[in-house]
Amino acid sequence: MSVSVPGSDSSAASAGGAASDSARVPAPVGPGAPGFIDPRLLRAFLAVAEELHFTRAAARLYVAQQALSRDIRRLERELGTELFVRTTRQVTPTVDGERLVPYARRVLEAQDALRAAFGAPEAARPLLVDVNSPGLVFERILGRARELAPDAELMARFESGLTGAAGELLAGRLDASFGRFAGLAPAVRARLGQQPVRYERMAVVLPEDHRLAALDVVPLDSLAGEAVYAGAGNPRTLEWTDLARQLFEGRGIEIAPPAPVAVGPEEFQRIMAKKRNPVLAVVDFPAMPGTVLRPLVDPVPLSPVSLVWRKGLVHPGFDALRRAATELASEEGWLQPPERGWLPATDALIMMRKN
Repeated sequence: MSVSVPGSDSSAASAGGAASDSARVPAPVGPGAPGFIDPRLLRAFLAVAEELHFTRAAARLYVAQQALSRDIRRLERELGTELFVRTTRQVTPTVDGERLVPYARRVLEAQDALRAAFGAPEAARPLLVDVNSPGLVFERILGRARELAPDAELMARFESGLTGAAGELLAGRLDASFGRFAGLAPAVRARLGQQPVRYERMAVVLPEDHRLAALDVVPLDSLAGEAVYAGAGNPRTLEWTDLARQLFEGRGIEIAPPAPVAVGPEEFQRIMAKKRNPVLAVVDFPAMPGTVLRPLVDPVPLSPVSLVWRKGLVHPGFDALRRAATELASEEGWLQPPERGWLPATDALIMMRKN
């Protein structure tokens, strides 16, 4: 499988930011050890020590195996000792690894107790989850999370764009959202966590009598000369307009000027009939009267979607939401890009990361 990544952007290298376990605690080993160790590294170490398997430990922590291995290597560097003996068949703690286990457990138990003591009000309130718009796939993730945490209350919200939702996340009026993380400003990304969830294939919504409506799929270059609506002028969806701009660049496709934001099928149909601009969407976009939805091909443009949250969030419903996203992504292959997929370079880097 292949994904073309036009251009590059080194700013993505710092997009992941620090994880929620960023409190610093005294290091337990060695006179030459550093004065402080990140509890996140201890959590990674303990998962491997208990699972004796990097793949299972990574799944338990909802992180990529590559990221887990990197954290273990960092902990070994900071402690100045090897913690595991790795072979192709097994992972075994070294003497120092076994010595670290009880210290790591005590540190993490204390941290969990601290979070539980001060996080009780958080657990009692509903978790507010933005699923963008009704009818999209994110409602399935929310539904799975409710099954996983039946005693927690998870409430749906509809912000219609990650740029707008990010402001609500940072203000504490929203807990989690879904969208294109790379489309946010670096300063905003630094205050948020993210977990890659899905590569969404992009599509175009056409009036049912449009010249391309009879096609089963629409080659991207066949939109040359068209003005395609991609949320221009909507301050809540800047990340989507930016993705469209990169996709259309050099292809003779224009971004349609701002139009009133349509809410509901009737308004969408009325605006579509009046403006008649194709609308950039995703293949799971709900059916709208008087229109047809056609996947884009040659190449297959992808909308990268992450679960995004405010750093420091502690809530049992949030743990279930992350697990639900991980399970569905694995079951349905959401993170397997298609052949001839198109994705900006910054997005490709960010989709390889996980907080």
